[in-house]
Amino acid sequence: MKTKHLLFIALILISSAVKAQSIIPLAQARPTSIRGLSIVDDSVAWVSGSKGTIGITSNGGKNWIWSQVKDHEKAEFRDIEAFSDKEAVIMASGTPAVVLKTIDGGLTWQQTYHMADSAYFLDAMDFADAKHGWILGDPINGKLLLLQTIDGGETWQQPANAPVALQGEASFAASGTCLRVNKNTITIVTGGGNSRILSSPTKALYWTATVLPLTNGKQSMGAFSFAWGKNQTIIAGGDYAKDTRTDSVAYLLPNKNALYKGNTPLKGPAGFQSCVEYVWGDTYLATGTSGSNLTTDGGKTWQKIDAASYNVCRKAKHGKLILLAGDRGKLGLFKM
Repeated sequence: MKTKHLLFIALILISSAVKAQSIIPLAQARPTSIRGLSIVDDSVAWVSGSKGTIGITSNGGKNWIWSQVKDHEKAEFRDIEAFSDKEAVIMASGTPAVVLKTIDGGLTWQQTYHMADSAYFLDAMDFADAKHGWILGDPINGKLLLLQTIDGGETWQQPANAPVALQGEASFAASGTCLRVNKNTITIVTGGGNSRILSSPTKALYWTATVLPLTNGKQSMGAFSFAWGKNQTIIAGGDYAKDTRTDSVAYLLPNKNALYKGNTPLKGPAGFQSCVEYVWGDTYLATGTSGSNLTTDGGKTWQKIDAASYNVCRKAKHGKLILLAGDRGKLGLFKM
């Protein structure tokens, strides 16, 4: 009884702290589905979406400059990596699979990768630094597609030793966060027929895999996103076809410093989440078509803070700005 009483008090305190957080809708300017979001600092951010659409802000999301990339007006730009207000790389899913780069703030774009083969479907992109980046795509010939750049996205190559895909396994072009890389490690989460987390050193690809007990078994199910944090890695997903399902939406991989050592939240997010982002300490923000959820205790318990549908949430690489983006040009600011 004492343990249950303490847990009840803890949940009340956490709920009170979470209520101080909110998502403020920003002006909507373009009826486009936005899935790519990259925040450079507290001022500069880029978004990318359907109909070849690119958006840039230089004042933290208050105002945006919108454009369509010439000759790519029908492209689905599912991911973007920005390095400044002038330099960015965008990735188009679908056919053809295309990667473009700009160094003049989106006025002109250079095509750095093009594949007309319909087997090539690009899902996500991430960079360890301004030179070293990776792209993840759906399986080809039994292996997940990987592309690597060592020159800031000017050229791309397929490395040897891409991970073997299980039956029906793939990744999701939902928020660009099923792939994350840093100086030493490349990590992938998957879904569909199987759901796993795959990790390898970047210098010599050698993959280790852990099966994830998230909802899986169909093309709409599995792990969609993950975020590295101070004391744990949090993986999020579910079933986007039935986004109000709350079972098997989040999974935790705590390290030795984590206060909560469990893998399953005591109270999980309220439905499907296509993106999870590390905020600070033990705080993570997750979002999806079912709404946005926040945890302040390393994923142990989650509180729904907003009911609006978003596809992606990202934090500034250099700063505290956190933005969200979704369908119909929806944009949001996470207020701390």
